[in-house]
Amino acid sequence: MGHDELFRKRKALTRLKDTRKLRHILIVCEGEKTEPNYFRKFPENPEVYDRIDIHGTGYNTVSLVNEAIKLKNEARKKKEPYIEVWCVFDKDDFSVELFINAILLAGRNQIKCAYSIEAFEIWYMLHYHYYDAALSREQYKKKITELLGKPYQKNDEGMYQLLQNRQKTALQNAQKLYLRQSERPLREQNPITTVFKLVERLLP
Repeated sequence: MGHDELFRKRKALTRLKDTRKLRHILIVCEGEKTEPNYFRKFPENPEVYDRIDIHGTGYNTVSLVNEAIKLKNEARKKKEPYIEVWCVFDKDDFSVELFINAILLAGRNQIKCAYSIEAFEIWYMLHYHYYDAALSREQYKKKITELLGKPYQKNDEGMYQLLQNRQKTALQNAQKLYLRQSERPLREQNPITTVFKLVERLLP
């Protein structure tokens, strides 16, 4: 291959890379630290995305989805649209109606939900065992402390690394729980989490 032809091929590849639309994913979290700290530790996955933007808002349910819609629209106006937008939130003590409204609003705006009933911590617990009994938030904290063998801190930046080698177990347990609970009315789906769907999307 001649030098000129090789140069032309390299230039064409560079041009293709420069003109390819960047694949950004937006994750908007209810928690300001717990969920963002967890998702920021995910390994890069260049086959799926170029960058993940993670926002911890402190908002909940419908307010959280509205914030995601706003960020999605702002990115589109800048001609830097996201390939996917996710909302991560819990039911907590909010009414079932408000929770359902948030999920429906997200769906109407092509936003995916990684929700948990009652709390995100059920995802952590599923790394160890399958659970299908309803627990309070305080019971979650106590149980995770027992599983970790140390006091559980909600804002621990090392949770991803602590649980990483149990990820396959968590995915299997969460899928099993989802298949069982999703057959029931939403008000009876305690516990449940769809966080596994987002995790599967981000993993290499």
